[in-house]
Parts: sequence; C-alpha cells; structure tokens
Amino acid sequence: MRTQSNKVNFNGENIYVGIDVHLKSWAVTIYTEHLHHKTFSQPPVPILLWKYLDENFPGGNYYSAYEAGFCGFHIHFELEKLNIKNIVVNPADIPTSQKEHVHKNDSCDSKKIARSLRAKELTGIHIPLIETLENRSLLRSREMLVKDLVRFKLRIKSFLYFYGIAYPPEFEKSSCHWSKRFLKWLKEISLNTQNGNEALSLLITEVEQQRLLLLEVNKKIHSLAISDKYIKEMELIRSVPGIGLITGLTFLLEIENIERFSNTDKLACFVGIIPTCHSSGETSNNGEMTFRGQIHLKKGLIESAWVASRIDPALTHSFIKLCKRMEPNKAIIRIARKLLNRIYYTLKKEHKYEYGMVK
Repeated sequence: MRTQSNKVNFNGENIYVGIDVHLKSWAVTIYTEHLHHKTFSQPPVPILLWKYLDENFPGGNYYSAYEAGFCGFHIHFELEKLNIKNIVVNPADIPTSQKEHVHKNDSCDSKKIARSLRAKELTGIHIPLIETLENRSLLRSREMLVKDLVRFKLRIKSFLYFYGIAYPPEFEKSSCHWSKRFLKWLKEISLNTQNGNEALSLLITEVEQQRLLLLEVNKKIHSLAISDKYIKEMELIRSVPGIGLITGLTFLLEIENIERFSNTDKLACFVGIIPTCHSSGETSNNGEMTFRGQIHLKKGLIESAWVASRIDPALTHSFIKLCKRMEPNKAIIRIARKLLNRIYYTLKKEHKYEYGMVK
C-alpha cells in the first residue's frame, strides 16, 4: 500500500531573496521563478533567514542581494557561510520605476531587489577580503583623526578671536602655527578668570592628544606599507611621480588587486575619473567629472596630480598645453587620468616608472 508523502523537495529550483537592511530589522521579499512568495520583516539575523528558506524551500538554490551601505560586508560573509549565494549591489544600480520613486518604503525596496535579482539585472560590487577591509580601517581611522585635529585647531583660533587675542609678529603667518613654539605661546596666554584659562587649556590638551594619536597611527601605517604583503607593490607605485606613502597604500587597499581591471578605462570608471555623457542621435555631449567612483582614490589622485604636474616633465608639458584651452582646475583632472594610466601600467607590468622626457 502506497503512503502519502508530505515532504516537498525544491531540488534544482532557484529561490531569490531581496533584503532591505536596517539596524534593528530586515525587510525580506522572496520570489520563486514564477511567483512572489512573501514579503515580511525579521530580526537582522542571517541564520533566521536560512531557517525560513530551509523550512519552506528545502533543497532549493538560494540567491540573495542587499544594498551596500552602513552594514558593510559582514552580512554577506555570514550568508555565504549558510550556502546562500549573495551579492552586494550599489543602490544606484537597482532598476527603479517612477512609482517606486514616489511610493518608497522598506517592503517596496526589498521587492525591487528580489525582482531585479530574479531578472538577472543586478551586478554585485567587488567584495574585498576581510584582511583588506581591516587594513583599510587603519587608513580610514587616520582620515578621521586628521579631520578631528583640524576641528580642534579651528576651535582654538575661534577662541582666540572671540577674546581679541592677537598673534605675536612671529606667528602672523599661518605656516608658523602649531609648532612647539606656538603651542608654548598658547599655554602662556592668561585670561581674566581661572575658568577661562581652564577652557583654553582643555582645547590645547585636545590638540596635543590628537597629534599623539595621529603620530601613532602614522607609525602603524608605515609598518603596514613595508610589510611583506605590500612592500613590493608600494615600491612600484611610489615610483610614480606625486604618489606618497598614504596615497599609495590607499590605492593598493581600495583596488586590492590590479588584475580586476582588464584596461585603464575600467580602472578610471572605478575611481571616477571619467566625464558624464549625454548623447542622443548624432549629438554627443561630455559633461563634468562623474559623481560616481571611489571618493578616497579620486581625492588622493587629484592631489597627487598637482605634485606630478610640477616634477614630471611630460606631465608638466601636458598641463601647460591643457591650461591654454581650459581652467587649471579642469586641466588637472586630465593630468589625474594620465597619472592613473601610469599607475595601472606600473602595477600591471611590475616595472618601476621612468620619468618621461619632452622632446
């Protein structure tokens, strides 16, 4: 006698999951190949999602996606461990209808992610190694320390201006500020009350502490740059004019592997050193530099281009020619692109850069 089986098997079936990630909850939408299964909210715990999929779609092939953002990549790594094939996508690259623009909520966001995932319209961003992410954190921490130090210095200057305290003649130029002599002078300033003196003393202490922290993180960054993992590539990239320790290491950590890019155009697109384009029919217009890209690389590359345009004869010649038909601030973007090309071939060919000569 045959017995009835209540077990359902989804072997070979693809199940698509769109996740709208938030701090305290996730909005989750599940699609099969042919229908919308369910949209629901759950705690931000990957194992709970896997249990739901395993209970309702046992044996299926699970695919998921969520937007890149504040949560980083730890969710991706946990989903992958649970055998859920996940991608992290740029929010700007998710197809969105006009209705979804004007009627936006967490459920709609998770639905469009799952729907686009099923339609194979999503391309995941590059997921770095955990080691690379943690090494990046060291440079990001330095960037935050530098910004904080600038704020503390500006607070002291505002404090002095508020109470009408003028700089001595030897410190009138801003280039003389924040030396040991300048800090000594700050500590010798005497206000009318004890509370005023203590307020200034606290601001000075903040600057000194930030400088000590910055010194410590700079030492750690230098140690990372000369480690076995990065020393060879650092020697190559620092041979390019204008590229210093911080910019060079930032570049290596952000791209992780130059082999990811088959040509300089793709690398320039990743960094964001490309123009916007608006074309229709026979009309083609190129606009300003795109807002997309890797902001840490873009900023460092443009700063390095100013240095390179002074010390590399070939780049100096190009910069002078460009300045004849455009503003220097626009010309330097072209120099930054040339500099990026030099970095690409230096790392790709594993050969130190040789300064160009103008004939």
